[in-house]
Amino acid sequence: QVQLVESGGGLVQAGGSLRLSCAASGRTVSSYAMGWFRQTPGKEREFVAAVSWSGGSTYYADSVKGRFTISRDNAKNTVYLQMNSLKPEDTAVYYCAATVGSWRYVATNAYHYWGQGTQVTVSS
Repeated sequence: QVQLVESGGGLVQAGGSLRLSCAASGRTVSSYAMGWFRQTPGKEREFVAAVSWSGGSTYYADSVKGRFTISRDNAKNTVYLQMNSLKPEDTAVYYCAATVGSWRYVATNAYHYWGQGTQVTVSS
C-alpha cells in the first residue's frame, strides 16, 4: 500500500510561483510512474504532468507546458511540481498519484494511489 501526502499549496498572485511536494510512505514509489492532476468544482479531474519511475521522462498537459516542471527524488520518496507564471485558471485542488503503468498515462483510472489534494489559488 502507498500513502501520498501533498503539500505546498496556497494563495499566490498571477505570475507568481509555487512548488508542490508529494511525499510517499508505506512503500517506495521508485518503481512507480507519478503524476499530478487537478480539479475544480463541477469539473472532471484533469491530467497536469507525469514523470517516469527514473525521472528521465516527463509528460505535460498543453495548458501547463513551459510553465510547470515535474521532478522526483527517489531517495526521498518525493515528487515535486514546480509551477511558474501561474494564471488564475490554474486555481484548483492539485492531486498527486502513482501508477504501475506508463508515465504517459493521462486517465485518472490508470492511477492506483492518490493523495488527498492541496489547494492552489491564483488571484488576478
